[in-house]
Parts: sequence; structure tokens; C-alpha cells
Amino acid sequence: MAAHPTDRLGFLLSFRGELTGARIRAALGVAGLHPRNAMTLMRLATAPMSQRDLAAAMEVDPSQLVAILNELEAEGLAERRRDPADRRRHIVEITPAGAAALDRVDQAVGEAERELFADFTEAERTLLRGLLDRVVVDPTTHECGE
Repeated sequence: MAAHPTDRLGFLLSFRGELTGARIRAALGVAGLHPRNAMTLMRLATAPMSQRDLAAAMEVDPSQLVAILNELEAEGLAERRRDPADRRRHIVEITPAGAAALDRVDQAVGEAERELFADFTEAERTLLRGLLDRVVVDPTTHECGE
């Protein structure tokens, strides 16, 4: 007898993940951002970084990052400039408009997370984060729709 889909942990995680992803994408809509663009701004919020380091931190191919940065620059949310110490390198930083968009996103995602995890204690949220960090996935072998 075949297992029910919710008996299969992978199916359950995938199904819940899709629903959670839809809720987070809706929250990102307050700033008109795709998840990949919001994640890029989050990485840049603490400090400017080289384009190469940003691609490595985000675990994306450099050509994918170029497309993301083109979108962010077109919207005035991030900017690239040549590194004065090494003209071959680009430094990427968030703009004031990008920081403002990120503030709106942070508030909307915080509200979504409060709804999604309302039945969890702080300890359960910490446990879930630790367990999800241990799920074996290699982002380089999967195409992401976002």
C-alpha cells in the first residue's frame, strides 16, 4: 500500500514550503520585490561587498547575480561601482531607496512570520530552524523559479 503524501516528509515539507513561499512572496510584494532581489538587498544591508563575494554568499552563479543586480539598479535599489583599489572588481551597495524598500519588506515578512508560526514557541522556532538547516540540499543542482 502506497504511503499517503502527508506521511512522506519530503512531500509534507514541499507542500508546506510552497504555501509558506506564497505567503512570503505576497509580503515581498509590498516593495514590489522578487524573493531573490529581497535576499540580495538583505545581504547588502550590513555593508557593501564585492560582486564575487555577493555571488558566493548567495550561492548563485555570477551570471544570475548580474541579472539580479541589473534589476535592482534599474529600480534604484542598489548600485555597482568599480573598486578604487582594484578596477577589475565591482563593489555593490544598497542605496537609500533600497534600504527603505528593505524596511518595508522586513515589516511585512515579520508580520507573515508571526502568522505562519503563531502556534510555535520560541524554542520550537529555534528547533525548526536548526532542523531545516540540516536538510541536505545543494542549491547548485536545482533551478530556482525565483
